[in-house]
Amino acid sequence: MSRAAARDLQAAIGDVMVDRREFLHTSGEHREDGSYVVARRGADSAGNAKVFDSFARVERLYERLPDEFTADAVSRTGITGSRRHMLVRHFAEHPAFDCSITRRNPLTVEKAERTTETEVPAATAD
Repeated sequence: MSRAAARDLQAAIGDVMVDRREFLHTSGEHREDGSYVVARRGADSAGNAKVFDSFARVERLYERLPDEFTADAVSRTGITGSRRHMLVRHFAEHPAFDCSITRRNPLTVEKAERTTETEVPAATAD
């Protein structure tokens, strides 16, 4: 295989391994190494991004948050500065998280109500 062909193949593999999705205010990127990056859309500095070991870590963070949360709740997990607001927006924008922004000031997200099918209909007497 020629060097040019090897470079093309390497670039093609890299493109498949990296998946970046842009939303209204944020973006999410699955990297080759398995990490997941939440960033402010269109921003170039590291101060506008938060790197997680995996997307599963982001899901765990979301699950630990209360049913209604603000950036203050996110800051209790150790995330500081403008990244907390960025994550609140990312949760609301990403389809994997069933929640929506309910207030802009303070920025508040509410998780959708979970429905359970554990209710058993009452038995009827014969």
